[in-house]
Amino acid sequence: MTERILIVDDDAEIRSLLGSYLGRHRYHVESAADGVAMRRALARGHFDLVVLDIMMPGEDGLALCRDLRTRSNLPVILLTALAEETDRVIGLELGADDYLTKPFGTRELLARIRAVLRRAPATLPVHANDPSECLAFDGWHLLPGRRELRDPDGVLISLTAGEFDLLLALVRSPGRVLSRDELLDLTKGRAAGPFDRSVDVQLSRLRHKIEVDPKAPTLIRTVRGGGYLLAAAVERLP
Repeated sequence: MTERILIVDDDAEIRSLLGSYLGRHRYHVESAADGVAMRRALARGHFDLVVLDIMMPGEDGLALCRDLRTRSNLPVILLTALAEETDRVIGLELGADDYLTKPFGTRELLARIRAVLRRAPATLPVHANDPSECLAFDGWHLLPGRRELRDPDGVLISLTAGEFDLLLALVRSPGRVLSRDELLDLTKGRAAGPFDRSVDVQLSRLRHKIEVDPKAPTLIRTVRGGGYLLAAAVERLP
């Protein structure tokens, strides 16, 4: 079956270039110039992946990525400006599967698309687990199927997509040190780049939500030169 890709970019030349190039590699490609056109395309039919530019007038790519994640697990590759590290970090926190900095080569984008689509069957269940599953640790309750975290008093804690996926990766491997590369591979299916601080940023924010003292964390510990680990026993509840 031909995989369907939606290109969302306000630059008509880029839309045309990517449409022609990906079409030659046997993808069915549609394009949209803004968020309104993107939503219309998604309403018309199924897509397997969205290539989404961040820098667009009006509703930007980050807002559109956030909106997509509230409604679906459709894989997203962000196109970002080279200097905008903050946008890349925020995009990953919002649940983007990968990013590519402009200017980029079409062959590199094709490789990223193929990689994301290959791992999509393995990563999507992370967002669609058994709704009855409950993982308990230190009084906290994590429900992967419902993507909920509740504190020891039962209060629902608001987490971004990136924060939730990182916590889930740690909770599924309690007591095991997970490096930044491993965490990115488990949550995004890719290795960390030399300047990639997305894991550190997300874990810092996560600690502020679940630790008694974020400056002296006892649940999510940093292992110098190694990575991070969940320092709590985990019980799977019925």
